[in-house]
Amino acid sequence: MDIQLKRGSLDVCVLAALLREDSYGYKIIQSLEGVIEISESTLYPILKRLEATKCLTSYTVEHNGRLRRFYSITENGVDKIKDYLTDFKQLMQVYEFIGKEVKKSVE
Repeated sequence: MDIQLKRGSLDVCVLAALLREDSYGYKIIQSLEGVIEISESTLYPILKRLEATKCLTSYTVEHNGRLRRFYSITENGVDKIKDYLTDFKQLMQVYEFIGKEVKKSVE
């Protein structure tokens, strides 16, 4: 996948992974396996950025004597997903146009 397209999709993939339930970093990475590749060193700056823009919130829970940070999507995060899907529909129209033009030029 093109790096620019991937970069633009990562934030939304992380938000979508939180739609069903709150989650923590490692579990988010696992939930995205087979969809998009993301490392811990990529995920945590994304989570911080999304929290700074109020697309998610975080809280800690004790687990096996250690604190684990969980993330929860907010209304801003849901709106970001909706905006992404609207943009994606417009992008698909561009792809379809390009595909038709390429097909015409080959015929």
